[in-house]
Amino acid sequence: MLKGILLVFFGACSFGILSTFVKLAYHEGYTLGDVTGAQAFFGAVILWILFFFQSRTAKYKAKVVPAVVTPWWKMLLAGTCTGLVSLFYYQCVKLVPNSVAIILLMQFIWMSILMEYLIFGKKPTGLQLFAVLLVLGGTVLASGMAETSIGSMDLKGIGFGLLAALGYAGFLLLSGRIGNEYVPLKKSALMISGACILIFIIFPPAFLFNGALGGSLLKWGLIISIFGTVIPPLFYAEGVPRIGTAISSILSAAELPVAVMMAGLVLQEQVSFLRWIGVVVILSAMVLPNLKYLKKGRG
Repeated sequence: MLKGILLVFFGACSFGILSTFVKLAYHEGYTLGDVTGAQAFFGAVILWILFFFQSRTAKYKAKVVPAVVTPWWKMLLAGTCTGLVSLFYYQCVKLVPNSVAIILLMQFIWMSILMEYLIFGKKPTGLQLFAVLLVLGGTVLASGMAETSIGSMDLKGIGFGLLAALGYAGFLLLSGRIGNEYVPLKKSALMISGACILIFIIFPPAFLFNGALGGSLLKWGLIISIFGTVIPPLFYAEGVPRIGTAISSILSAAELPVAVMMAGLVLQEQVSFLRWIGVVVILSAMVLPNLKYLKKGRG
């Protein structure tokens, strides 16, 4: 159990690091299609290369194949959730303030728990619900929303943000329920390939041919793919089935505190004392429902 908690936590931290590099790539003039396309393409290539080498090991060859295996095309379809999250969230950031975009994305916490209850009938515990309330309250503080004027809001931006949250909730739900008979590397490679196909359909990969990779897009594409489409899906594929969707959704809120810290350290953004209080509240909310597992110290 502890191993699953740590995997999901570090996967969420990787997502938090990602947003800083995405902003830096945008500052250099790259588009939504460039960033999301390069992220998915390089992520899929890296994961398939890693799986190729893993499949040549004696341990993998000795692995017993289960009688029932999820068809590969279903894994590709499930992976479209990851592609949708990138597309919707990055578009949301363009239309509303960053603090509001983060608030909207964090709605995946209650969405994922609600989806699991409606679809699978799994009721959240009282402690989990209390932790969700703490996370949402801490999100308002940590994002700077409490210090920001929201007099003028773009309704399309709000819509994209909520769609990103819904896609993230779907990703968590599917990651824990589908394709668990695959090794994490193959499962992640299939899902990211599905995301890549979706993004390429919406934004044809012109960056592969127009010379953009000769600039800094190659650098940003590799960095963003590692932190956005290699580490998180790989860690989630291994961790979410171990601990379930409800706890995973709470732990995934680690993305916001990391994003706040990276913004202060790398982007030199001013982070107020109130925002740091929000970070502490969120971290407390993540630890609270998992205390019994952390005390046991075993997975």
